[in-house]
Amino acid sequence: MQNNVTILNHPLIKHKLSMVRAKSTNTKDFRQLVSEIGGLMAYEITRDLETTKIEIETPIQKTVCEQLAKDVVIVPILRAGLGMVDGIASLIPTAKIGHIGLYRDEETLEPHTYYAKFPANITESTVLLVDPMLATGGSALAAVDILKARGIKDITFVGLVGVEEGISKLHNAHPDVKIYLAALDEKLNENGYIVPGLGDCGDRIFGTK
Repeated sequence: MQNNVTILNHPLIKHKLSMVRAKSTNTKDFRQLVSEIGGLMAYEITRDLETTKIEIETPIQKTVCEQLAKDVVIVPILRAGLGMVDGIASLIPTAKIGHIGLYRDEETLEPHTYYAKFPANITESTVLLVDPMLATGGSALAAVDILKARGIKDITFVGLVGVEEGISKLHNAHPDVKIYLAALDEKLNENGYIVPGLGDCGDRIFGTK
């Protein structure tokens, strides 16, 4: 495993992920659980954010405290990435939100961009690139390419489940991008789906299948 990859070993994340994986979980519960896992992951992935000292005045006296040195921007890969945004934003309510729209060619499995919109200050921000699945790595790689083309340097990928193939593809192309996952799964099947995985996350979040 590459040294920029972290698999979050947290009991609550494991518990909620078991319910996300279950085929019997309905759309409402699935959507809520994905959001909750995003919030739990946010606490861990923001542990090393840079802070800066500022002087404030308490009701008692002046003192020096710390605040985040840079803004945080959450960038979900549409559409499944939207499911994790609210959970992360609940911990970082000042975060701005951008969007990257990609779709995967069903035959070649290659990603194609159809939308990209970002806050004005994103180049100076810490960017959390969010997509529940890190499968072939194609979408994540394309999204990072889009972000870096706009001059963004501080990028962290946040996902629920991934496999070694996708991790290696993203790491080899962008070794500076940190990768956080809730679980490392076994493999990809012949259709490019993660095994055991949790199915098509976008369809399950939005109830489209």
